[in-house]
Amino acid sequence: MSAPTPAVPKLVAVIGGGRMGAGIAQVFAVAGSVVCLVERDPAAAAAARDRVAMGLLRAAEKGALAESADLVLERLVLVDDAAGLSADTDLVVEAVPEEATLKVSVLAAAERAVGDGAVLASNTSSLSITGLAEGLRRPERFVGLHFFNPVPASKLVEIVTGPQTGDAVRETARAWVAGLGKSEVLVRDSPGFATSRLGVLLGLEAIRMLEEGVADAAAIDRAMELGYRHPMGPLRSTDLVGLDVRLAIADHLHRELGERFAPPRLLRDKVARGEVGRKAGQGFYTWEAS
Repeated sequence: MSAPTPAVPKLVAVIGGGRMGAGIAQVFAVAGSVVCLVERDPAAAAAARDRVAMGLLRAAEKGALAESADLVLERLVLVDDAAGLSADTDLVVEAVPEEATLKVSVLAAAERAVGDGAVLASNTSSLSITGLAEGLRRPERFVGLHFFNPVPASKLVEIVTGPQTGDAVRETARAWVAGLGKSEVLVRDSPGFATSRLGVLLGLEAIRMLEEGVADAAAIDRAMELGYRHPMGPLRSTDLVGLDVRLAIADHLHRELGERFAPPRLLRDKVARGEVGRKAGQGFYTWEAS
């Protein structure tokens, strides 16, 4: 009989310390993992650590931590290169921008550093798991782990399996997601998976409605929140995700799935002006600095 899968990995590497990467690092550290957060630039690494520290303080204020924020933060280690990851790493999650060549590069570098038994995962929200696996020597150890923003508060992780993903890796990923106190949906690799495909389509139609003057942003969002019990309207959600991120996903799905995913002109114009959502202070709404 094989040994039971631990609730969470002992040693996790997260590549990329933006909002998503920092959030992923935070939830694994809270669950008891030691987390190596990979960021090449010292300033970006410091900002990533600050994001995790702030997230932990907020969780502590809400009474959501079983330990002190400082004690959890001690399990976070900053690393400047994936090549320096330990061979004992159990899980690597890349959370770099949605560029296939960049993701393949960092995943391949991590694979060379960690042991053969490590699970490699991508947090991609739309790129092909099958395509990313082509750059790996052990594609059977690769899976998609699509977390949602904000990671600590979101209950969902989308597990995406490619044709070469091993059954044991899939089941291990499911156990780890449960160990984080989150729920999973299991989907096979296809453009946009389940969540991005549905979420982007709704978001694009909301942007078209705004562009056509059907209603203002608040009214469109309120219609979905009150009429369909969505916890957040599609335009506010787009601001949270980032208009630039949503545009990149829409462009990818447009190429893969056709005209129903064609990005509206309003979305392109706002991204060109730098109005990319909460992180910029302006998107479909005006946001205070956070």
